[in-house]
Amino acid sequence: MKVAQTKAPGHTNIWKGWALFKTTGSEIDRILTLSMAFSVALVLARIAYTGKYTFIWMTWNLFLAWLPYRISSWLHQHPTVQTNKWKFTAISLVWLLFIPNAFYILTDLFHLGKFTNVPNWFDLTLIISFAWNGLLLGILSVRQMEKIMQPYLRGRHELLFVYPIMWLNALGVYMGRYPRFNSWDILTNPFGLVAYMFRLLYHPIQWKYAWGMVACFSIFMTLAYLAIKRLSKAIH
Repeated sequence: MKVAQTKAPGHTNIWKGWALFKTTGSEIDRILTLSMAFSVALVLARIAYTGKYTFIWMTWNLFLAWLPYRISSWLHQHPTVQTNKWKFTAISLVWLLFIPNAFYILTDLFHLGKFTNVPNWFDLTLIISFAWNGLLLGILSVRQMEKIMQPYLRGRHELLFVYPIMWLNALGVYMGRYPRFNSWDILTNPFGLVAYMFRLLYHPIQWKYAWGMVACFSIFMTLAYLAIKRLSKAIH
């Protein structure tokens, strides 16, 4: 005779909350996990060798790059959420706030050569590995969102979705690299964020280098996205 098992109140809700952080166990997730683990291992090896915590902050950047990928993966795995207009819109906006973090790691290449306590080739490998992971996470995440949005695009060209997203990503990368805003500043420092954006928009010539970076980065990220997408189709 089986005894019915009861769950503690809130038990289900707790696990539903953690479901966002569970990987799917797919091949691509395993490869990404291995690649990110390699990047973190390089940082730990550098710390062990030098006794200094140089580049430890890149592990945090990598986590922030991974978050939007997990959000888009979770959305992709839960089509019922996509049919809930308000919930889908709210989650998509959170994704949009965090997706620039994935591409932001590319700008960490600026730090190459600043530190000389290890061979240059080691730091080159370390920084490129983080940048590569960020680029992959960003492209895969945008691809997942493109698939989710296909019913709304109704056969229109992919660039109508991809380029605006990449343009916003490039703007987010600039805002993070130079004025040093974060994704959560929309909640913690909304007035400062809006004021800075107003200056950029109101004086575009004065901020020509900022808009130049946004233009170059948005085109580069769009081309990288299209190239990897086409290569994937060609291989299959």
